[in-house]
Amino acid sequence: MQAIFTVANKEFHDGLRNRWVVAISFIFALLATGLAYFGAAASGQVGFTTLSSTLVSLASLAVFIIPLIALMLAYDAVVGEDENGTLLLLMTYPLSRWQLIVGKMLGHWLIMAFSTICGFGLSAIIIAVFSDNTSWSELLGPYSFFILCAILLGWIFIAIAYVISACVTEKSKAAGIALIVWFIFVLMFDLSLLGLLVSTEGNVNAQLFPYLLLLNPTDIFRLLIIGYFADQELSGFMSIAQHAHFTLPILLSSLLVWFITPVLLAITLFNKRKL
Repeated sequence: MQAIFTVANKEFHDGLRNRWVVAISFIFALLATGLAYFGAAASGQVGFTTLSSTLVSLASLAVFIIPLIALMLAYDAVVGEDENGTLLLLMTYPLSRWQLIVGKMLGHWLIMAFSTICGFGLSAIIIAVFSDNTSWSELLGPYSFFILCAILLGWIFIAIAYVISACVTEKSKAAGIALIVWFIFVLMFDLSLLGLLVSTEGNVNAQLFPYLLLLNPTDIFRLLIIGYFADQELSGFMSIAQHAHFTLPILLSSLLVWFITPVLLAITLFNKRKL
């Protein structure tokens, strides 16, 4: 375990030196505060609205931003070290391959968690101070749940980035595949399901179809945030999940499966990688 923590500490401090932590925290704080304040501008009002509508809006924004940041943060974690010639040097140290990749992943997970807590935490403080509708006690529980789910979503896509990085031999290919993965999960997946509904004119199994949403971690994340608020009804494409009546334990378990699977796959691929 000492070897894993040593590698993780190096990755985390590299992130500090490269200004990743500052940049991600600033992006999260700016977008969260801006969306919370101007989110109701379309209806003709400006200011902090209800907490449930704010967090649901933040969830819709987070599914675009968090996966992209996570993939760009870690897409070159393995292949970049290989191209620079430092991967062979790291393997000369007294640690196994799985310890090296788990340590590097842990370092990136810490960067993502720290940045998410700082960024969204700062926006929570701003909302609590300047909002007349939300108190600290009302804000703490729901916002903490949102931040924890956002961290887990970021960790999932960091693990996916490691899978990509362990598969390819060039950093440029890893970057391209990472963008394709982001495009598929964030945009194409839901559009494909919507296209399926349109092409079949809605003649699909109403009980089975909602479970297809569990094949996408970004959809699970949105369902978790929306489902946390009992008074927040599902709307738009998410409304198809109402037929399945997903509970929070089911959604959290699905998100954990999405986290564990790419981690194990990344370790397996790195163990088989030729150096």
